[in-house]
Amino acid sequence: MKTLLTILLMITFTTSINAQSYSKEESSNKEIITKAFHDWNKGTGNFFDLLTDDMHWEITGSTPYSRVYTSKQQFLEEVIIPLNQKLKVKIKPSVRNIFADHDMVIALWDGEAIALDGKPYRSSYSWYMKMKNGRITDVVAFLDGIEFTDIMKRIQVN
Repeated sequence: MKTLLTILLMITFTTSINAQSYSKEESSNKEIITKAFHDWNKGTGNFFDLLTDDMHWEITGSTPYSRVYTSKQQFLEEVIIPLNQKLKVKIKPSVRNIFADHDMVIALWDGEAIALDGKPYRSSYSWYMKMKNGRITDVVAFLDGIEFTDIMKRIQVN
């Protein structure tokens, strides 16, 4: 009986420690992402600095841009830089909510910008970001594919 009680106490203690470490990890990851969005909104930071060099970024849907990008460089060169070149006023994020569960952080946010032709660019996003050591390693991104494809095809830059 004494052995059983000792085992139960050890399991309870270990579970308590694991729960505390997860909540600290969740809190830390959520804080990192929250700060990155805040800095992006204020124009004082680059959200994409959080990406690891070998990250995977999946754009869902059936647009010409819907696929998995297998590195930070590829994603920036094929998506972010071309999009930014088409904007007169860069995207300003407005976060609706940020959720954290272990190493996963989910951000639901709206972005608004002005294209070079003066038309607004507005899209809602949901990013599912896997974190490791305070950096983003994997993302599944949901966005308005019609709006995104429109601006990418409508605005031609040299």
